[in-house]
Amino acid sequence: MHYISTRGGIEPIGFAQAVMMGLATDGGLLVPAEIPALEPARLRTWADLSFQDLALEVSTLFVGDEIPRADLKALIERSYATFSHPEVTPIVTAGETRILELFHGPTAAFKDVALQWLGNLFEYLLEREGGRLNIVGATSGDTGSAAIYGVRGKERIQIFILHPKGRVSPIQERQMTTVLDGNVHNVAVRGTFDDAQNIVKTLFNDLPFKSAYRLGAVNSINWARILAQTVYYFYAWGRITGGDTERRISFSVPTGNFGDVFAGYLARRMGLPIDRLVIATNRNDILTRFIHSGVYAVEDAVHQTLSPAMDIQIASNFERYLYYLHDGDQARVCALLDDLKRTGRLEVSAERHRQAQADFDAVAVSDAETLDQIRATYEASGYILCPHTAVGVRAARDLPEAVCLATAHPAKFGEAVVQAIGCEAPPPPSLLGLLEKEARCAELDASAEAVKEHIEATLKTVSAA
Repeated sequence: MHYISTRGGIEPIGFAQAVMMGLATDGGLLVPAEIPALEPARLRTWADLSFQDLALEVSTLFVGDEIPRADLKALIERSYATFSHPEVTPIVTAGETRILELFHGPTAAFKDVALQWLGNLFEYLLEREGGRLNIVGATSGDTGSAAIYGVRGKERIQIFILHPKGRVSPIQERQMTTVLDGNVHNVAVRGTFDDAQNIVKTLFNDLPFKSAYRLGAVNSINWARILAQTVYYFYAWGRITGGDTERRISFSVPTGNFGDVFAGYLARRMGLPIDRLVIATNRNDILTRFIHSGVYAVEDAVHQTLSPAMDIQIASNFERYLYYLHDGDQARVCALLDDLKRTGRLEVSAERHRQAQADFDAVAVSDAETLDQIRATYEASGYILCPHTAVGVRAARDLPEAVCLATAHPAKFGEAVVQAIGCEAPPPPSLLGLLEKEARCAELDASAEAVKEHIEATLKTVSAA
């Protein structure tokens, strides 16, 4: 399997190089040169596999022979041994609503599904090559802690995570800043998530800096993140249908950076019988507006909501979708992105807009509707939704058979849950006592230069130690 850039500026590379490169050197995102097509017979044989065995089968299609199968199996087994539920991503029911619980990893968020594996994958490749890596990532809430827990203590890796100061929940912040391993470095940026994400992209596009400091990516710009998240769509389908390839199911996906729902789109392109994919957004509804209008237009500001991990305007993985929407026309992708950079908007043709509406449904959910959904689900079933999951459930009201992705444990968002039902969700063991632990974090202006200087100074200190 080879990988190319959405912008067409690199020669095809292999899986391992794609993982280590993260963002393509031409500024684009890496995608497989071709998407594997699955026959119904193979889907039927996959339906009864454990999550780990299924992850091995799906991953093998994209890894090829670059990692021996036995080594890949061991990486997967080690990655999901950290999950508290034997099914890794179980399906439960809340009244008549089917919930795919993705929060049984060490940080109680869906990002663990990909980042536990990616951390071990990085370690494996670095040990094999004798290299070192400095990870730089931005988080709107859950990516940062999941990435930190995925690589903490790994001797060949340093990790720098940027989060928007005051714009993540207290629990999310403490999950990051209370990890005191010597290879973990947290930065609170005085700005929004989009500011932090733009800083990371600027650093990766500074090729001399990226090369000199061996930067690696854990955000969903890294293809390995998308690959790992694709697995639970196959898993959910198999558990619900028993392998009946005539049966299609729909998914409702709380969406900010477009990575999670893009993983579902990839699974459908591979042949998984998915009916509807619902993009569920909060007040920051750029993706919903695009599906409805064909225009992707940035607003003046990012709105702070009860579902902060979705408080995003520029969705990184949307570029991957643009690539597939335009049948791999890299020149067209570049032109559209240039429009976005110059004017703050891009518009696709009427034909492409119709295709986007065939690919996705899209619903924006307000904070009031989010609270109402948490309350309604709790009163009907006793099940407590996190605000992000509540957005997905609300968005799927017209698709009662849809599987709604539960992206985080509700205890991570105590304030919103209390507003909705008057009490907090019982926390899992991984969240107990976080607010009383010692924390460590630098605070910087939202400037690429400030972050660059901080990285340089920190690595100099680490090197001298």
